[in-house]
Amino acid sequence: MAMVSTIYCQCLVFALAVEILFLSVGHSFQLSSRLIHRFSEEARALRVSKYGRVPGSPWPSSRSMGYYELLARNDFRRQRMKLGAKYDSLYFSEGSETYGFGNNFGWLHYAWVDIGTPNVSFLVALDTGSDQFWVPCDCIQCAQLSARDYGLDRDLGMYSPAESSTSKHLLCGNQLCEKGPKCKSQQQPCPYVVQYLSNDASSGLLVEDTLSLVTGNKHTPSSLVKAPVIIGCGRMQSGSILNGTAPDGILGLGFGDISVPSCLSRSGLVRNSFSLCFEEDDSGRIFFGDQGIPNQQTTPFLPLEGKYETYIVGVGGICIGTVCLEQTGFTSLVDTGFSFTFFPDDVYKTVTTEFDRQINASRHLYKESIFEYCYKVRGSQHPEIPTFTLTFSSNSSFVVSSPIFEFRGEDGELEGICLALQSEEENSANVLGTIGHNFMMGYRLVFDRGNLRLGWSPSTCDKMSKENGGVPENPLPTNQQQSSNHSGGTHSATPAIAVRTPPSSDQSFAASITFLKGELFAALVVVILFGYC
Repeated sequence: MAMVSTIYCQCLVFALAVEILFLSVGHSFQLSSRLIHRFSEEARALRVSKYGRVPGSPWPSSRSMGYYELLARNDFRRQRMKLGAKYDSLYFSEGSETYGFGNNFGWLHYAWVDIGTPNVSFLVALDTGSDQFWVPCDCIQCAQLSARDYGLDRDLGMYSPAESSTSKHLLCGNQLCEKGPKCKSQQQPCPYVVQYLSNDASSGLLVEDTLSLVTGNKHTPSSLVKAPVIIGCGRMQSGSILNGTAPDGILGLGFGDISVPSCLSRSGLVRNSFSLCFEEDDSGRIFFGDQGIPNQQTTPFLPLEGKYETYIVGVGGICIGTVCLEQTGFTSLVDTGFSFTFFPDDVYKTVTTEFDRQINASRHLYKESIFEYCYKVRGSQHPEIPTFTLTFSSNSSFVVSSPIFEFRGEDGELEGICLALQSEEENSANVLGTIGHNFMMGYRLVFDRGNLRLGWSPSTCDKMSKENGGVPENPLPTNQQQSSNHSGGTHSATPAIAVRTPPSSDQSFAASITFLKGELFAALVVVILFGYC
């Protein structure tokens, strides 16, 4: 649920032809190479063969002004990489705080963000399971944006590229336009469609504009940063989005080139990492560029079919209390788009059986509940909850701070508790689970994309705020809001979960050569193509 700068920068594209002459065993060999310039016609032909077109800005003529400008831009990019990130961390100009509003907003976590010039504020859902950042825009079909529908003191935002002086359409010819090859013209605006589960979807056009951020450096005064990002001008929404789940947009935090973290890191503003913190009172924090503390625990992200498409970790096993259960390992998404946590069915059955055995309370089935392991609570007699620990192959462990949730009656009195865990029956064959935001509470979670690892350390969000330079209280937006009168509905909705969009990444290569004694042979040609910045 990628960054491109407003000035396009084309990374190094070259072909390396290697001819290796092997003589007999014990003899020396020769190696020669021929280099092809990144803007040569041969390199252009290789790009066309790979993409079916030349993505991004027009191919420069040799020794033209555009030729020299692109060379210089590449030098500036490499200089930024050499010097490192410009800021220690960044957070939204409305503040680093995140909010949970319960059922009225689909149980997801949200943050206020400002985009465009003049800026307009939006209350967007934070989703580590998707890449696209979109907001309601020049709407044909959008959710109601009136404050009275959501219990807010002001209307939600509506974006219009024509009213922002810093906006421009992303064209079909740009490499970041996923649907570019299907466009009638490379100069037309790039369309997007992001499909979520539960028939939720958003579609429209991609736009380049600015996201307003504030520096989080401990040693220098805070300053405003206008960061270029790719925004989906969401003209059509469907499913539960129309009924209250992310009515004002979704900010994708995934691995994809088009996501906001990718935009910020590749522009040299911050390191390729971000952190989230969630409290049990539904508050939280988010910081871009944060790599956590030195003594945090970590576990590596795992590729999916050879690509880092989303945040996947390998759970080695589960411990309930002092009992570590056998055959409870599985791979799992780490996804804030899920309110609760899902285990593969066989792991779920083993874990819940042991949890039920250890808890000193009688299980009670509630007809209206989808949760199987619930327990009645009378007055102050709260049962003792056994510890719930995820172990990882990296010899690290994650103690879930609150594996249960409490529920209350109409009078506000505590009635019972439930184990906040569900069975992922559909994915059990793939041994795939999902760690939802309820298991993330009480921790500073670091999505270190540059080092391909997840980090965590126990932390309150207020403490995390002070560690990142002291973040002020976060008032509601004071900027002028735009509103819309589109049809809406009820506000009971399931969380939005995105279909993953694979990122582009540098490709590694390996070649093996078989030796035939005394024979002269072998010609190996290796072509290495790097994508745009």
